[in-house]
Amino acid sequence: MAEITAGLVKELRERTGLGMMECKRALEETGGDLARAEDLLRVKSGAKASKAAGRIASEGVIGAYLSPERKLGALVEVNCETDFVAKNPDFLGFARALAEVVARENPADVAALSKLAIAGENIEARRQALVQKIGENLAIRRFARAQTAGRLVQYLHGVKIGVMVDYEGDDEIAKGVAMHVAFAKPQFLSQADVAQDVVARERAVQEARARESGKPPEIAAKMVEGALNKFLAESSLLGQPFVMNDKLTVEKALAEKKTRVAGYRFLVVGEGIEKKSSDFAAEVMAQAGAGR
Repeated sequence: MAEITAGLVKELRERTGLGMMECKRALEETGGDLARAEDLLRVKSGAKASKAAGRIASEGVIGAYLSPERKLGALVEVNCETDFVAKNPDFLGFARALAEVVARENPADVAALSKLAIAGENIEARRQALVQKIGENLAIRRFARAQTAGRLVQYLHGVKIGVMVDYEGDDEIAKGVAMHVAFAKPQFLSQADVAQDVVARERAVQEARARESGKPPEIAAKMVEGALNKFLAESSLLGQPFVMNDKLTVEKALAEKKTRVAGYRFLVVGEGIEKKSSDFAAEVMAQAGAGR
């Protein structure tokens, strides 16, 4: 059985939005298995599916570059230790310069990117010099690059979320879709793109919830299919209600403007990184002790 740490409780709480003690008990019941604990809470409490991609758990910025002809673009996540440094002009400039290098040079990974140069200076050397100047550790975490025969549009929500949309058609609706992605963070373009293991896991949760309801089998089966169809629509960009006009799905809003989205990428600063919080950990452990 995995150790039920404060960090594990915190992550489950962020995924489900439920209380610390509920999360702790679910982890104890599932032997510390985070995925099973999440599913258990969803069966018992009706908690929504995880929106882990929306969590901002560390500091940093998204650097962006888009070529003048809008055929080539890149986003780069660069992390730092404090929000104060995330506003530093030198740090912001470094992130933007990295994005241009990624777009033009197409490195295989972060290690390859670090060996390239900005204005003739090795990127890793520049990063180390910036660490010395600013006094905080800085890390190039990841990047996304796009090159298209159509057009690209980018949207930055502050410096924490960056989106690129590859499209053909109307510029204004494409920008709206980029803003929608920043808000809703869909993991898939269409229902057909939803991974089969994701579908299977959701079906298992809905079947368990249907059994718990005590409804007759024929009604329970309809409940499962209805919930699964709703999940598939909400998980895909094209099936989501458009944030600019929630009476339309994104797919219908695009169709009205004779526009097609071929793909999209987005980066959220700190996604998947747990931010250290001693106060939260102490709170969890204190409540855990009180609940025994």
